[in-house]
Amino acid sequence: MSYSKILLHIVFRTKYSEPTLDLSYTPELFKYIWGVIKNKKGVLYRINCMEDHVHIVLSLPHTISLSDYIKAIKVSSSLWIKSSGLFPRFKSWGEGFCALSYSYQDKDTLVQYVKNQQEHHKKENFRDEIIRLFKEQGEVLDERFFDDKDEFNPLRG
Repeated sequence: MSYSKILLHIVFRTKYSEPTLDLSYTPELFKYIWGVIKNKKGVLYRINCMEDHVHIVLSLPHTISLSDYIKAIKVSSSLWIKSSGLFPRFKSWGEGFCALSYSYQDKDTLVQYVKNQQEHHKKENFRDEIIRLFKEQGEVLDERFFDDKDEFNPLRG
């Protein structure tokens, strides 16, 4: 029997960080993404977004690699978004993703952080948020992460 307990904060953005997600329709998007996570044997704790990026707090199942897991979420949701007609300006998700691991002791704080994205982004933009999240993890994010055209992307997935 295998066992894993991996809590992740996943962030990915729209292509070129364009504001193509209409927040009035995101509950339907969240339900769809939750279904993908559930079908892959993960557990969703919280999902929220802004017009240009998505935050997900979830557990990573031991049966799939992180990059395959995120790819399944992004590919499936992109196809659903395009077929739903709810987000006509959406072209695709941007390259890569950000996946940060946390202790389960931090789960409630992390869930609350993701829940309050709309309030949070009144004070901090996406770029500054990602840079801060990396600093909190003791990492330095290469600024080229924000350029979809650049072949270098440390978080490509």
